[in-house]
Amino acid sequence: MEIAQRTEGRVLVAKTCETRVDARLATEFKQQLLGMIESGHPLIALDLSDVDFLDSSGLGAIVSVLKQLHGRGDLVIVGAKPAVTNLFRLTRMDKVFRMYRGAAEAVAALSN
Repeated sequence: MEIAQRTEGRVLVAKTCETRVDARLATEFKQQLLGMIESGHPLIALDLSDVDFLDSSGLGAIVSVLKQLHGRGDLVIVGAKPAVTNLFRLTRMDKVFRMYRGAAEAVAALSN
């Protein structure tokens, strides 16, 4: 699984380059995100703009990563397509995660 990374100030923008984040990729996805936190990036804008399908395993991985931050950082969602946004709404995770249309907006919010 490929996750492209770039740093903007103190914020790491992590872009998932897969079109599906499902049970097959969820464990590796989670481990890569946790590795980013362990390497000193507690503020992450997770760009899901290429993701067409996210299942409960993928969502669970994202929730698990947020829990690992223990309030010492933040993880926000960027560019989610309607199918992905609907999963967040259906599971009420849209109340847990801040969601932004673009990376610039997310970086600005995390930088405050």
